[in-house]
Amino acid sequence: MSVRFEPIVGRYMHLDLLGRPHRLYVEEAGEGTPLLCLHTAGSDGRQYRGLMNDPRVTSRHRVIAFDMPWHGKSSPPAGWQDVEYQLTSAQYTTMILEVMAALGLDKPILIGCSIGGRICLHLALEHPERFRAIIGLQAGAHVDPYYDLNFLHRPDVHGGEMAGAIVSGLVGPDAPDSERWETLWHYMQGGPGVFKGDLYFYKIDGDIRSRVAGIDTRRCPLFLLSGEYDYSCTPEETMAVANSVAGCEATIMKGLGHFPMSEDPQVFLNHLLPVLEKIAAHGA
Repeated sequence: MSVRFEPIVGRYMHLDLLGRPHRLYVEEAGEGTPLLCLHTAGSDGRQYRGLMNDPRVTSRHRVIAFDMPWHGKSSPPAGWQDVEYQLTSAQYTTMILEVMAALGLDKPILIGCSIGGRICLHLALEHPERFRAIIGLQAGAHVDPYYDLNFLHRPDVHGGEMAGAIVSGLVGPDAPDSERWETLWHYMQGGPGVFKGDLYFYKIDGDIRSRVAGIDTRRCPLFLLSGEYDYSCTPEETMAVANSVAGCEATIMKGLGHFPMSEDPQVFLNHLLPVLEKIAAHGA
């Protein structure tokens, strides 16, 4: 029998967020410059398993991914049954900065996808001094609602399977089957109302169109990487952000969709590694 362990270590971290005690699940691998990874709406940190298992990344970076409260292995806070989960930009920003402080991260590189990409724009604008560089994946300034969110949280509908069905078309057509279906499985496991609550930030509260031009890349370099097959954050929306922010570097990734780091990690790394090299070379 052949057995192989991955170099990923997972632990639970206890901390107070927004005045309430939380128990967050955190995974990491590698050593070097911290690379803090933010998952998409309705999913969890497993999306970054490709980065954490690639020695080209982990030989020079401490790769860290945490499951946000309500997601993955991070349970919601006590009393969750009495509230409706809705993620706001203020909550999201506070959460990331508090996790950074708890982990002792000094100016990490930040990478986030979808809602994680959107909050990257907020942080580039509001807290650029806290980061060495910021990499936004599928990072548009807004998205127009294109389906009824109420279907994601109904007693007569399996919310996880509905979420998986909704996002299935966002995976690029060239993604390997194993990676495609693992990406969707993460969505199918989501808790009741969690995907819907994340999309409150993505579609309503987190709209940053009127402020995105204020990002100063001299204070924190900003890189945008987006898949060509994404119809949630389209290539046009990514380029609109890039054209609004002086000094921003943007790449549209051929063959990839909305979940580049999980749907096809090896192809995605062909785009990410040169960005990491550039950040290291510039001493950002």
